[in-house]
Amino acid sequence: MADLRVGLFGYGVGGRVFHAPLISATPGLTMAAIVTSNPERVEQARAGYPDAEVLPDADALFAKADDLDLVVVSTPNRTHVPLALRAIDAGLPVVVDKPFAPTAAEAAKVVEAAKAKGVGLTVFQNRRFDSDFLTVRKLIDAGRLGDVFRFESRYDRWVPKPKDNWREFGDPAEAGGLLYDLGAHIVDQALQLFGPVAEVYAEIDKRRPGVSVDDDVFVALRHTNGVRSQLWASALAGTRNPRFRVLGDKATFTKYGLDVQEPQIKDGRRPGEPGWGVEPESDAGKLGVNDDVEIVPTEVGRYEDFYARVRDALLGKGDFPVDPASAIETLRVIEAAHLSGAEHRVVTL
Repeated sequence: MADLRVGLFGYGVGGRVFHAPLISATPGLTMAAIVTSNPERVEQARAGYPDAEVLPDADALFAKADDLDLVVVSTPNRTHVPLALRAIDAGLPVVVDKPFAPTAAEAAKVVEAAKAKGVGLTVFQNRRFDSDFLTVRKLIDAGRLGDVFRFESRYDRWVPKPKDNWREFGDPAEAGGLLYDLGAHIVDQALQLFGPVAEVYAEIDKRRPGVSVDDDVFVALRHTNGVRSQLWASALAGTRNPRFRVLGDKATFTKYGLDVQEPQIKDGRRPGEPGWGVEPESDAGKLGVNDDVEIVPTEVGRYEDFYARVRDALLGKGDFPVDPASAIETLRVIEAAHLSGAEHRVVTL
C-alpha cells in the first residue's frame, strides 16, 4: 500500500522541530508538501525534505487537496481555526497544533464542522507522550501512591529577554502568552489524569519589562473527584524545580528533569535510534514516605506514537490519538484561568 501523503502548514519551531521529523519517521506516512513563505525556511524545508513540494501559501496547498491524505496545521495560533475549517471543507483529515483555538467556542465550531463533514480531526498534544508524564500515569494507574489528592506540575524556562514573535503579541486573537503555550500542556495533562474541573483559581502576571502577555503563571484546579492540581509555568525560573510532585495517601512521588525528546530532535536524532526518549538515570523520580523511598526508572518517551496512531486511524485501524473534545475542555480551563487572574477570584465551571 502506498504511503499516506501529508501536507504541513508552517515550518517554524512547531513544523520544523516536531511535526516534519515525526511525520517522516512514521512508516506509512510521507511528507508531501510544506507551506512556508519565509525565504530562510523555504531553504530549510527543501534541504530537510527534498522530496516534498514547498508551497508559498494555503491556496497553493488546497489546490492540490486531491493529492493529499492529511494536513497538519502548525502555524500561529490565530490561523488554526480558519486553516482547519478550510481543510475540513476540502474533505481533508487534519491535525491541529495546540492550542487548538484561541477560544473554546471556536474550537467547538471546528469539531462540529468535522463531524458534519465526516472528516478526521485531532489535536497535537504531544506531551501526553512525555517520559515523565508516562511515568506518573503508570504509577497512579498501578495504585502505587494510593488515592492521589494533590498533583503539582511545573514547566519552567529561563527566557529573561522576550522573543519578537507572535507568542509574545498582546492581541487576544493571537492567543499568545505562557498560559496558552506551556499551559496548554500542563492543563491537558492534569485533565487526563484526574478528569473534569469544578473550580479554577489563577495568578497570571507579566514579569519581564515590556511584555504584552503573561510570562509567569500559577493555576489551581479543583477536579470534580476532589483532587487538587497546582500548575506553574514561568519564563523566569532560574533554578531547577521539581517537574512533578504527586501526593497520595500511601506515598509521594517527586520527579526532576524534563523530557528529552525535543532536544533530541533538535540534535538531529529520530525515533527508533538507540537512546531515543531515554532520560538520564540521574533524573529518575523517587517514590515513598520519609526516608523509605525507591528510585523509579523513567518510562521511555514516545512522541512517535502520535503519528503512528494518526496513520492507523486514517486506515480505519483505531482512533485518533487525541479526542478534540478534550482540547475544548483544556481551553475552557485556560479561559477560566484568565478570568480568575483578571478578577482575582475563583471561577466555577
